[in-house]
Amino acid sequence: MNIEDYILSHSDPEPEYLAKVNRATHVKLINPRMCSGHLQGRVLSMFCHMISPKSVLELGTFTGYSALCMAEALTDNAVLHTIECDDELEDFIRQNFAGSEHGHKIKLHIGEALNVIESLSETFDLVFIDADKREYLAYYEAVLPKLRAGGFILADNTLWDGKVLKTVDANDKQTIEIMHFNDFIATDDRVEKVMLPLRDGLTLIRKK
Repeated sequence: MNIEDYILSHSDPEPEYLAKVNRATHVKLINPRMCSGHLQGRVLSMFCHMISPKSVLELGTFTGYSALCMAEALTDNAVLHTIECDDELEDFIRQNFAGSEHGHKIKLHIGEALNVIESLSETFDLVFIDADKREYLAYYEAVLPKLRAGGFILADNTLWDGKVLKTVDANDKQTIEIMHFNDFIATDDRVEKVMLPLRDGLTLIRKK
């Protein structure tokens, strides 16, 4: 047993409907590792239980796994907006949402995240950023004004397979922009922040 197996064996089990989403993601899609998975999914659900948000925004739906994890912790009068740029995933996502008793809490938007963010008038309690790494700082600046004081942003993949510690190729725009984002957040006095070594790095940000 490795350390991750030990952690999972001492955490809540993955709900059956999420295991089906995870399995279908690995069978049908090219980059299944983009799916949040069991451990991170339980963490997202726990954060939502702790925060009790009424309005959540997710950037980067992929197959809907993380959205469903957060939705399970929301009350029936709460709403989770999730944005996916790949319209070819829409049917798959909607099928996954339909397979959960929590799917009705989720509003799926297909389009470029920055455009959709601009069109939303809500004030959010929680934002989960897990979309194009090259746009992380732009996403952050776009959502921060729409986040209530005391609200939270969770930014995924901020360790980026450890590449943030290595010499970066000039053409590696994703790593460059993740590092730029991390450095910016570290010195931004509008927020409190802590980077967690969870999976591929998860930065927890609280708006002052």
